Amino acid sequence: MMPVIALVGRANVGKSTLFNRLTKSRDAIVADLAGLTRDRHYGNAKHGQREFIVVDTGGFEPDAVSGIYKEMAKQTRQAVAEADAVVFVVDARNGLSVQDHEIAKYLRRLGKICVLVANKAEGMTQGLQLGEFFELGLGEVLPISAAHGQGMRSLLDTVFASFGIDPDEEPEAEPESGAIRLAVAGRPNVGKSTLINTWLGEERLVAFDLPGTTRDAITVPFERGGQRFDLIDTAGLRRRGQVFEAVEKFSVVKTLQAIASANVVLLLIDAQQGVTDQDAHIAGYILESGCAVVVGVNKWDAVDSYQRELVKRSLETRLVFLKFADVHYISAQKRQGLGPVWDSIAQAYRSANCKMSTPVLTRLLLEAIQFQTPKKNGAYRPKLRYAHQGGMNPPIIVVHGNSLEHVTETYKRFLEARFRKAFNLTGTPLRIQMKSSANPFAE
Repeated sequence: MMPVIALVGRANVGKSTLFNRLTKSRDAIVADLAGLTRDRHYGNAKHGQREFIVVDTGGFEPDAVSGIYKEMAKQTRQAVAEADAVVFVVDARNGLSVQDHEIAKYLRRLGKICVLVANKAEGMTQGLQLGEFFELGLGEVLPISAAHGQGMRSLLDTVFASFGIDPDEEPEAEPESGAIRLAVAGRPNVGKSTLINTWLGEERLVAFDLPGTTRDAITVPFERGGQRFDLIDTAGLRRRGQVFEAVEKFSVVKTLQAIASANVVLLLIDAQQGVTDQDAHIAGYILESGCAVVVGVNKWDAVDSYQRELVKRSLETRLVFLKFADVHYISAQKRQGLGPVWDSIAQAYRSANCKMSTPVLTRLLLEAIQFQTPKKNGAYRPKLRYAHQGGMNPPIIVVHGNSLEHVTETYKRFLEARFRKAFNLTGTPLRIQMKSSANPFAE
């Protein structure tokens, strides 16, 4: 499992800037305004050969008793509870505050792995100006600058050392059990547990008409047609602002870890509610993780023809980025339409692990160029020379040539469509990487 690191501190100390620096993204909104972040924000990051999950939190006031600050404090406590390590961020420019002491007292009481970092420390003398932070009783103070990227390596080395992990070593591959890891994901109350119970033929999981019945990612072994599966029933992913109950504190991160470790994900959608924003968010995370995916629209028996047409249209518009995935209209409770789902799961798994030879890929590439050459960009016209496979699950195709940085996204989608058709790739993302040859006369 990927380790989880939570960023904690009072408002406006630079937690979101640090989150963006670690995840190499701009997912967290950053401004010189206290209290901008309120909910937990999850992101993927990598240090050396090791991947991990970062959790950004809002300004923490442990003793808040009412209003939005009380809810923000709940979110932070949940992030700390589900984290393997906590990075406590303080402001090196403004110095210590009473709130810093309160947060430190709370973290010391928990006894979790905690790394104290002083942000905004660019150009400061470490010994003289950071000495006051030793009052917090959390050990060594690491000076960093999230805005300028200073001290990031030292910070992550310290965190991983506390885990006893060398980030430059390749993680040990889990032994192959021969079983396909199938995660069933979706919003709360779409019928994930009911579907797995139907497959198993027994009430193995608690299924109840109440959102949030499942609190953890439950793995159940299953065999069908001689093929073994590990069925993973995940907790429903709801909007971050709606996750307040302490009992749900592990649900989100466990679900994200389950999706990341799965071979195939069955994304369940409620036909009665249609495709919501949260469905699109979950689908986007599945796509980012590179998992093969099959879409199931559950409770199809409970909607009329008008609602069915609305659902089909919303699938075409809101989940257009999953058009490579098979869609099945099912009823888990009445056992309708479940057989073809297994065929799509098997096809998605085969596609994700498809082996593509270099001669065939190169021939397909040259045929695509003859059919349509890449668009010229100023004085440069990209020259695509050959292609080979760069990885599986998801399949990665690496294209070599000259000036490939000028290849448009439209042309990449054109190549993807031709590769998909040639290898019959269904249900899996396909990533195309362009690698330009170095110019020996550049200097």
